[in-house]
Amino acid sequence: MPPGAIVDPRGNRHVTMRAMVLLRCLGLVFGLTVAVLAQPASVRWLPQTSGVPLRLRGVSAVSADVAWASGAQGTVLRTLDGGTTWQARPVAGAPTLDFRDLDAFSAQTAYALSIGPGEASRIYKTRDGGDTWTLQLAITDPKMFLDAMAFRDEAHGTAFSDSVDGGFVIFTTSNGGADWTRVPADRLPTALPGEGAFAASGTNVAMGAAGQIWIGTTKSRVLRSLDDGRTWSVATTPLATGEATGIFSIAFRDATHGVIVGGNYQQEAGAVDNVATTSDGGATWTLVRERGLSGFRSAVAWLPASLSGWLAVGPTGSDLSVDDGHTWTPAAGAGYDAVSLVPRGATGWATGAGGRVGHATVAPPR
Repeated sequence: MPPGAIVDPRGNRHVTMRAMVLLRCLGLVFGLTVAVLAQPASVRWLPQTSGVPLRLRGVSAVSADVAWASGAQGTVLRTLDGGTTWQARPVAGAPTLDFRDLDAFSAQTAYALSIGPGEASRIYKTRDGGDTWTLQLAITDPKMFLDAMAFRDEAHGTAFSDSVDGGFVIFTTSNGGADWTRVPADRLPTALPGEGAFAASGTNVAMGAAGQIWIGTTKSRVLRSLDDGRTWSVATTPLATGEATGIFSIAFRDATHGVIVGGNYQQEAGAVDNVATTSDGGATWTLVRERGLSGFRSAVAWLPASLSGWLAVGPTGSDLSVDDGHTWTPAAGAGYDAVSLVPRGATGWATGAGGRVGHATVAPPR
């Protein structure tokens, strides 16, 4: 038997060391080939023309063809052809309002929320594709300032205002906005001084399928209800808080798994303690310390086509996670303020400064 030979256990074959080296080389080549062919998840951004020069901070993706967007100076837009064209769907009598949030359910039905002190804060609804809008909630208290809203379905919604005199201000509806009822103060935790929400993308309120409501605040706390707003608790999170700093967006993929993002909007390139995850429904939050976001991020969304994929956007760019928010990778493309993904799909839209609109296509890892 040649020196260095290995005997097959069955005694009917010999493999020389030269053959072993060859096999190892082939295995290395195969491994390198697999590594080259394997590609991580990615986002492809296709710039689109909105037709307006104004900042768009609200966006809601309904389907591969239908989406709505909103912004300053009473701007409300809708596309029916995947973003090839966008048509203005203005709210009569509201040319100066800043519509920072939009929630749409079809080409015909959508809610629009405007921000500002007192009477500037309103919620409108259309059932005819924006031909007409009905004023549903009109704030009269000059101390109130609506920040955002969210809906579980067309009937059940939640709207959040900055706190007033140490008390949180939350409204809920269970009949499609025909009535908005303020949550009684005795059901809510005490607000910290100046606690509210950043009205940057309309995504600091989220709702779950079984009556859950989550709200991210400027003090990096999360308000939580598990019974459609009847009772509430509050959780402190590890996100940084301070001047212009806190939670800007919150999203959940199911009843237990969620992500919060934010940072300091005055330091858009900074990414200090600005993303955290939860796996217990928002009771506790874990800070992402390594391989986090690449800048301030104003919106985060779960990727419905994946189990654990997330997309976060901000004025300087976007980041992608494929492991439930535990690590993030910068995604090529321009910066945006808001993002919305099509339910059960792998596409969506993002909006931002100067009327910027981007159509996103998310490719899963392969």
